Amino acid sequence: MKKTPLYLFFALLACACSRKITLAPNPVVPSEGQLRYQEQELIGFIHFTINTFTDKEWGFGDESPALFNPSQLDVEQWVSVAKEAGLKQLILTAKHHDGFCLWPSSYTEHSIKKSPYKNGQGDIVKEFTEACKKYNIKAGLYLSPWDRNHAAYGTPEYITYYRNQLTELLTNYGPIAEFWVDGANGGTGYYGGANEERVIDRKTYYDWDSTFYLAKKLQPDILIFSDAGPDIHWIGNEKGFAGETFWSMMDLNRVYIGTPETDYLNTGDPNGTSWVVGECDVSIRPGWFYHKNQDSLVKTPQQLVDIYYKSVGRNGVLLLNIPPDQRGLFHEIDVKNLKEFRSILDETFSTNLAEGAEASVSTGVGANLILDKNPSTFWAAKQNDRNADIIIELNKPTSFDRILLQEPIRYGQRVSKFNIQGEVNGNWQDIISGTTIGYKKLLRIDPITISKIKIQILEANNTPALSNFGLYKASNRE
Repeated sequence: MKKTPLYLFFALLACACSRKITLAPNPVVPSEGQLRYQEQELIGFIHFTINTFTDKEWGFGDESPALFNPSQLDVEQWVSVAKEAGLKQLILTAKHHDGFCLWPSSYTEHSIKKSPYKNGQGDIVKEFTEACKKYNIKAGLYLSPWDRNHAAYGTPEYITYYRNQLTELLTNYGPIAEFWVDGANGGTGYYGGANEERVIDRKTYYDWDSTFYLAKKLQPDILIFSDAGPDIHWIGNEKGFAGETFWSMMDLNRVYIGTPETDYLNTGDPNGTSWVVGECDVSIRPGWFYHKNQDSLVKTPQQLVDIYYKSVGRNGVLLLNIPPDQRGLFHEIDVKNLKEFRSILDETFSTNLAEGAEASVSTGVGANLILDKNPSTFWAAKQNDRNADIIIELNKPTSFDRILLQEPIRYGQRVSKFNIQGEVNGNWQDIISGTTIGYKKLLRIDPITISKIKIQILEANNTPALSNFGLYKASNRE
């Protein structure tokens, strides 16, 4: 449970008071690492393993390592393309459900060391982490809890094996930003030749608390993703869509890895006792691994932009999967669509049409701080107020169809209901309403031309505050 430390309470209060703004933090606030993580907005997933060569999504575990033989593997191509697309972090499938390891693990022969790649001397995890360091992109690793190859899966011996492999990954490859685990656990598999179904108790078998303790001990700055956090949580679907109402708080006693409560994951919890960032995962293709017959089904730039609005624009982080092909390269279609996706976002958000405007408020001070492009400054209402009106007067009548709102989430997430109006012929008219804001809220509206806008904060769990406001005109390619 992430409660506000006493020192942080007074530090934040002093910082706010220095700007003549008093804003006490909520009981539940993000850690510094979670703040930095949310600010990344866009990160990437790379699904690449033996499945790439068998044309499967889930390998059975009996695949020969000899099948793994990329002809033109270029990890730097992955990382450079990701960086150009604006992704700030990449996560690699070091081991998927089939159990095949992309590093020469000392604990199994089912790995890259038994493959033709570099005559068994390769280490793709090493190539990946070194390329990320070169291009200044953070590196994360996925280590599947389920292993359809290992003979001991389902017994305590396998948990020791899993932790031994995690130790290898978190000690031999430099800083790892994120440790990613999912809820696919148990079922049919090869299991060392047993060829049977094995069922485990998802709540107890892995003893996740001990495994996560190990990860944090090995890498104190690492953030851990799972259905149940503790730092980042799954959004409840693989479409990349957060709920239109989405809180960054959760009750971690209510969920577990493999939880069926997908609706809860998709909305968060206004009464949650832990801050857990929502991560919205989706693949650029129908599958997570590369399949040639999906070359015509790659998501268009416009589809990716829509997902951006429904993830980052709803207080989440977008995790976009781009799977390398059998050459070991991002396919040309994926690369082209990623570049245009980035171009559309840049075109839409390069110019804030509210720049130079003047703001006034019904309560509190610092209205113009929502227009200064500085996320660390903010307007806040008076301490006991829960409602507020902010009026923004533009320099001239302005046409826009995108609205940006941000809260200073360092102090917690507060707003639960708002409305935006525009002045038309001397009268205020509703433009759009919403619920939560959080780190970022992006609103798409029909084009409108006005010179005066009113933000109405209607409900909040504490003194409302805003750190940023923007107006934009969508690219004609959206």
